[in-house]
Amino acid sequence: MDSGKVVMFGLENRLKLYGFNNLTKTLSFNIYDVCYAKSERAQKDYVAYIDEQYNSERLTNILFDVTEMIGAKVLNVSKQDYDPQGASVNVLISEKDVTPDSIDPSCNGGHLSVPQLVHGHLDKSHLTVHTYPEYHPDKAISTFRVDIDVSTCGEVSPLNALDYLIGSFDSDIITADYRVRGFTRDLNGKKLFIDHTITSIQDYISDETLQKYDAIDVNVYQSNLFHTKLLIKEIQLQNYLFNTDVYELPPTQRLAITDRLRREMIEIFSGTNIYK
Repeated sequence: MDSGKVVMFGLENRLKLYGFNNLTKTLSFNIYDVCYAKSERAQKDYVAYIDEQYNSERLTNILFDVTEMIGAKVLNVSKQDYDPQGASVNVLISEKDVTPDSIDPSCNGGHLSVPQLVHGHLDKSHLTVHTYPEYHPDKAISTFRVDIDVSTCGEVSPLNALDYLIGSFDSDIITADYRVRGFTRDLNGKKLFIDHTITSIQDYISDETLQKYDAIDVNVYQSNLFHTKLLIKEIQLQNYLFNTDVYELPPTQRLAITDRLRREMIEIFSGTNIYK
C-alpha cells in the first residue's frame, strides 16, 4: 500500500459488533498478458513456457503470500495442472485458530505438516486462481489470462494484496471487481452493510503502479459494488516478443507488431471486437 493512503482495515478501526462479522468481501479480477509469437511453433512454445512459469506449484506459493498479506491462515489446498494447458489452485483460509479436534478430517492441512498448527476455515473464506493461455490462429498474437478470486469474511481484507498480485504477473490489462455482501450488527443491533470506507479499488493500488496504467471506474456505491479496469500505457516491444530480438526486425515491422499488440489490448480492455 502507498504510505499516503489510509487502509481502513485494522485493529485501530475495528468496529464493536454484536456477534460475528457476517459481511462477505470478495475481490475478483482478471489479468491479461499479451505476447507476439510469430510461428505456430513459437505459439506452442509460448503456451508451454507459460505452463511452466505459472504451474500450480508457483500459483500455490503466490496464494500463500496473499494469505499472509491479508492476515489469514491456510487450512486446505487443492491444486491441479491441466492437459494440454492451464492450472488451478483453491486455498481455504481462516481468520482465527481453532483446536485440532474441531478440524474436519477431510482437510489436508494445506502446507502445514504439524497437527497443532492446523487452522479452521470460515464460511466463504477462500482464494482461487485459474490460468488460461491461448493464441490467435493466424495473427501471431498469444494471450495469457489469470482469474483470481479472494473471498473473505470477518475482519480479513482481500484488498491489501492487490499490488503484489498485479506485480506477480505480466499485467497488460486488469479488470477488477470488489463487492461486499450481507450485513452485520453493532452492539445496539443496528445493521451494518459495510465495515470500511472505500471510494474506488484504485484507493488500494499504489501510485507507482497506477502511473503505469490508464484506469476507469464504474462503481455502484449504494450496492457496495466497485469495478475498475486498467490498461498498460507504454509498450516496450522487446518485452512482448517471444524468442525474437527487436533488432532483428525492420522498423516498419516493429511498428506493425506494436500496432497489432495495442489493438489486441484495446479490444480486451473494452470487451468489444473493435478492429476487423
